Amino acid sequence: MTDLPGRENDPNENPFAMFGDPEQMAAAMRQFADMLSAPAGTGPVNWDMAKNIARHAVVAEGDPSVMEGERRQIVDALRLADLWLNEVTELPSGVTNPEAWSRSEWIEKTVPVWKQLCDPIAERMVDTMGGTLGAAGLGAEGQAMAAQLGPLMGMMRQMGGMMVGSQIGQALGTLAPEVIGSSDIGLPLSETAALLPGGIAAFSHGLEMPSEEIRLYLALREAAHHRLFQHVPWLRTQLFGAVEEYAKGITVDTSALEEQIRGLDISNPEQIQEALSGGALLKPEDTERQKAALVRLETILALVEGWVGTVADAAAQGKLPSVASLSETVRRRRATGGPAERTFSTLVGLELRPRRLREAAALWQALAADRGIEGRDAVWSHPDLMPTATDLDDPQAFVRGEARLDLSAFEDQVKPDEGGTSDRPDTGPPEKPSDGGTREPGDQ
Repeated sequence: MTDLPGRENDPNENPFAMFGDPEQMAAAMRQFADMLSAPAGTGPVNWDMAKNIARHAVVAEGDPSVMEGERRQIVDALRLADLWLNEVTELPSGVTNPEAWSRSEWIEKTVPVWKQLCDPIAERMVDTMGGTLGAAGLGAEGQAMAAQLGPLMGMMRQMGGMMVGSQIGQALGTLAPEVIGSSDIGLPLSETAALLPGGIAAFSHGLEMPSEEIRLYLALREAAHHRLFQHVPWLRTQLFGAVEEYAKGITVDTSALEEQIRGLDISNPEQIQEALSGGALLKPEDTERQKAALVRLETILALVEGWVGTVADAAAQGKLPSVASLSETVRRRRATGGPAERTFSTLVGLELRPRRLREAAALWQALAADRGIEGRDAVWSHPDLMPTATDLDDPQAFVRGEARLDLSAFEDQVKPDEGGTSDRPDTGPPEKPSDGGTREPGDQ
């Protein structure tokens, strides 16, 4: 019996007609193959697929290998910068085997840290997407039916993981052409000090300065970051802990996700990517705990960037004539939100922006003027000695208070009464709050 014209598009006659063009569907299935090939138990995101997407993106934009001459220039610049830093900081060198990376190498070498940063929120996104994908289009009884689908829901969760992996891959692929080194976002993305020739060229565009000066100044900042992260043992834990604490309060906007998925053409990968891009589905909880976590994170980032800028500028003084202009260019790039901040916002709903960078730099400069280099860097010896968000409001007050170590208020509290002894327990000297709170006289 000959089918009537159009019957092949009738979903009652052809159950696959709902998926559209067979060739488009086949292309989509090839992309899903990456997701299905992921070993079980590897986490919420297929990171191999994310890396492949990111690498393909940078190759499409142009990612030449690092030439030997470029490699030698960058390695020499990092080693010379590290020597200059010896004059302006007590922290030892953090540069052992400096490298020059292509954009693809940056992706490969920093993914382990991106994984640590992104997996907590990705887990919640994937769980939410799995449930929403399974229930979308099932009507009022969708959630009840989804609970009974079992293996199908597992596959839907894998599809959610594939979507998140695609989003992460696209975000890293967008970021890679603009990064300068391993420390652009203020977090230790690698234990190796490295700069990207392509990133330096992009940063230098429009700057009327000698290329050697620009390269050396950026090398100073990279080397300074590595001194800090390698010789302040608690800093990495504090930063990653602050990111994780903030991520705990990130939720997925299920209503927005469901709205987007209901009209999604799964045979169109570009539509899927567009629906998930921009971080619009991620939103922080409006709680005091969440706000405190954000303040702590932004304060630590500002203190890191402020110290790095201070020592880099000090090391460059008298050696790089363009240091003032270069310092201001970098400060604006970090404070106003560059590509790294936008990418991280897309990945975990958080902008890693040191909003109080100028205040932090003023505080480190004031400490150096009052206590010298050794006294300034000694503040990094313990997290309880670090300035809080309140201290950034008045750096001079922090310097004066810490320099004198005025414990008179505490002594008044524990001073024995006339003719007897105090019944107060010995709780030790007052501690500085490490949560960014306001210190009051006599706080313990």
